Amino acid sequence: MQKFSTVELLRDIKTVTMAADRQPVAITQHRRARYVLMTYDEFEAMKSRGDPRRVYGANEAPQELVDLIMPELDRLIEEGREADG
Repeated sequence: MQKFSTVELLRDIKTVTMAADRQPVAITQHRRARYVLMTYDEFEAMKSRGDPRRVYGANEAPQELVDLIMPELDRLIEEGREADG
């Protein structure tokens, strides 16, 4: 990802926005990346994809997820017991 400082953004917005047309760019402040500049279309596409990750509390997880996780947890617990002797 290309980086530009906030000073570079203020001095040469055309160069920075042209770079953002090609791919998102990081805008740095005090040498740390603080912002991302991207095209609006790219932002909308990113928003529409959403984040499929979800957090579940105890007893909230769907059964198919429980069926995937429980055997592995049981295996790890048993492995830990064997290691303890």
